[in-house]
Amino acid sequence: MKIVVLGGGLSVERDVSLTSSSQICAALRQNGHQAVVIDMFLGVEEPIADLPAFFASAPPPSEQSVPTQAPDLQAVRGQRADKSPCRIGPQVIKLLRAADLVFLGLHGADGEDGKVQALLDLLGVKYTGSNTLSSAMAMDKEISKQMFLNAGLQVPQGLTLCKGQQLPPLPDYPLIVKPCSGGSSVATTLVEEPAQLEAALDLAFACDNRVLVEQYIAGREIQVAILGEEALPPIELDYDSKFFDYVVKYQAGACREICPARIDEEITQRIQQAAKTAYHALGLQVYARADFILTPDGQLYILEINTLPGMTPTSLVPQEAAAAGINYNQLCEKIIELSLARYTQ
Repeated sequence: MKIVVLGGGLSVERDVSLTSSSQICAALRQNGHQAVVIDMFLGVEEPIADLPAFFASAPPPSEQSVPTQAPDLQAVRGQRADKSPCRIGPQVIKLLRAADLVFLGLHGADGEDGKVQALLDLLGVKYTGSNTLSSAMAMDKEISKQMFLNAGLQVPQGLTLCKGQQLPPLPDYPLIVKPCSGGSSVATTLVEEPAQLEAALDLAFACDNRVLVEQYIAGREIQVAILGEEALPPIELDYDSKFFDYVVKYQAGACREICPARIDEEITQRIQQAAKTAYHALGLQVYARADFILTPDGQLYILEINTLPGMTPTSLVPQEAAAAGINYNQLCEKIIELSLARYTQ
């Protein structure tokens, strides 16, 4: 099968995406597919005269690692020879249309917000993961939070602010301030006192016109992946900082990942069922990862659900899959199988 692994893009998570995409591509080649990694924003500058040969003879995917700081997107823009503001790079659409399947290795605003899915739908190209509408709802923290509430799940108290809006009464401190449509905790701030609020809002509004202000929930962070209709073993994130920010996520050794999580069977089943409820509330398909806080008194709060979670072999979803007896190559193949099945239903 000819597969384009679509990664990169022009979001703050492009480095994470390229790392995942390279690993996915390597696994797919080991599985016998003709797979290539394409950076959605940079594309391919050199002309492609022979598409079958391009898929058959593409060089091995380059080794990637995730820096501890978000990328300089202005510098990335400067790498495009055509200097075009278009977020789709040279020859990308040509390659997408030539593929039997597009494996979405994108993360964040480029990839998880439904826009790429809409493009692929219009092109008539099959792709992995959830459909356009479900992806868009999951990426919007205000919408997904309301959907979780409607489904009977517990969420942190909070409100959404629009740029220029006068501040209404806020929940009690400490607070979490974050963009409504961001990812990887970029521009997310723990605000412990009123004097810190203005800077936190400015940072979040630099990324989005809507900002979520929520009560900070202290507790253990537990994440659960859904694969098809199966909830995988939960994974627990143990870190020293007060919340799971970008540096903790991607700095080696900053977070201890424990899978299966150190929770009893009753709590395991409760978290797995809550993850399934969130997944179905948004109409998600194929796979996703739900993020929860478990408080010391046993209350369970859902924070968000990720429709294109990290997919390096050491990322959270592959670790959960491994705990369920599914190795990395098998996981990539299962995602393809479930995605193709979506088009026959």
